[in-house]
Amino acid sequence: MRSKYTAKETNIPQNGRKLLEVFKRHDADGDGRLSKAEIKKAFGELGSFIPAFRAHRGLNHADSNGDGFVDMNELEDLVQYAENHGFTGST
Repeated sequence: MRSKYTAKETNIPQNGRKLLEVFKRHDADGDGRLSKAEIKKAFGELGSFIPAFRAHRGLNHADSNGDGFVDMNELEDLVQYAENHGFTGST
């Protein structure tokens, strides 16, 4: 099955690709977008002390169209948010 996350992946630096893979892995229903619950699970895997807080803040940062999800066009912003808060993708 082809990944639905392809639009902006080439703009993500190599050090963010691990984060990208973690977030993509948590698209549990395969719809090409991440819900708050899926983002929370991803931040939990990344070792966040309070993953619900990080999910809330990450969603607010990345959800530019306000639909309550991070889609493939917004994923780069979520990765940037995670990098800016010290997450590396290494667990």
